[in-house]
Amino acid sequence: MITVVGWDGSELSAKAVDRLHEASLVVGPDAIVGQLTLTAQTAADESLLETLDDHLEHGEGPAVVIAEGDPGFFGVVRTLRAHGLKPEVLPATSLVTRAFACAGLNWEDALVVAPSGPHQLNRAVNACRAHPKVALLVAPGVGPGDIARELAPTTPRALIVCEDLGGPDERVTHSRMGEATTRPWKDPDVVLVIDPLHQPKEPIWVAGAQPGPAEWALPFESRLPAEVRAYILAKLGPRLGDLVWDVGAGVGEIAVECARMGAAVVAVEREEESCAKLRANVLEHGVKVALTRGQAPPALEPLPDPDAVFVGGGGADVVVACAARRPRSLVCALTKVEQVSAVLERLREQGYRGEGTQILASKLTLNPDGSHRLTAAEPVFVVHATPLHTA
Repeated sequence: MITVVGWDGSELSAKAVDRLHEASLVVGPDAIVGQLTLTAQTAADESLLETLDDHLEHGEGPAVVIAEGDPGFFGVVRTLRAHGLKPEVLPATSLVTRAFACAGLNWEDALVVAPSGPHQLNRAVNACRAHPKVALLVAPGVGPGDIARELAPTTPRALIVCEDLGGPDERVTHSRMGEATTRPWKDPDVVLVIDPLHQPKEPIWVAGAQPGPAEWALPFESRLPAEVRAYILAKLGPRLGDLVWDVGAGVGEIAVECARMGAAVVAVEREEESCAKLRANVLEHGVKVALTRGQAPPALEPLPDPDAVFVGGGGADVVVACAARRPRSLVCALTKVEQVSAVLERLREQGYRGEGTQILASKLTLNPDGSHRLTAAEPVFVVHATPLHTA
């Protein structure tokens, strides 16, 4: 039998103590195992599965795995079950629960992210850009300073850094982003990333990430018909953890829709009148969009690399500049069929495969005699491209 015991620094339950006394093997972090009075053989958890397999193969009696907090929450229980083992689980308070309790905050509306290393830093940061309350479980290369550096300066957030939770050096620090990048941190466990300006509109009924929008391709006053925008959104595939650029954003119809689907969004627009309307649309729909006013391509240079890009305005040089940042999906809307071949050729030169689609969205209108007719409409040509080779 294998029992997983959660540890949060408090006194263990009687059942957990019994399992430890019965065990012939205890596996766990040295820092925790060293605090327990044990008669069983002990082992570090670096080679957990190999150690357990060897123990079970020789039938040497019950084993206990010690894990921090709630081992069923981003913890070892998933690893064991994926290996075909079905442990008994005795949880303790999770690090996230302790972090929010120490900060005095409710957390049913929080998103919890647990990057496994620096290769997932971008996705964690994008979740923090898009969501107003995020608990980030610290990993090597993904700590308070890393998060703050990536968020600044486009996404101001308050950081609450929780160190050594449940330990003798427990500390909870409310930090500005600039401070987080410069001060040394001792054993941080959780970083709470909070948008202090966020005001929820209504009570939520589901914890964590909220359901997607009830509808999309909203009835904006837009240069792009709703049918075209639906196709563009389908090809962009915005999702939680993504960063989407909307270049030549106009009044932000694509930017707002992508944000409603959970993506982090940067809108790039040069016209002040359009920027004002974009801000109004963002406020109306209660989403987060970072606005960069400027002319592409130069305005793109300081932006973090995107996962998907929509180019709604600009020439071939803008398309090339976007492709150079290697998004997984690049979509552009064109008004003339002659432009399609030129854009596709430039994309091929950048290592992308693309296709062009003409969309003609003619609306049915009612005639005085009760019959219907199609109204005249201008076609829109949409180019969608993806990289020929992905890492």
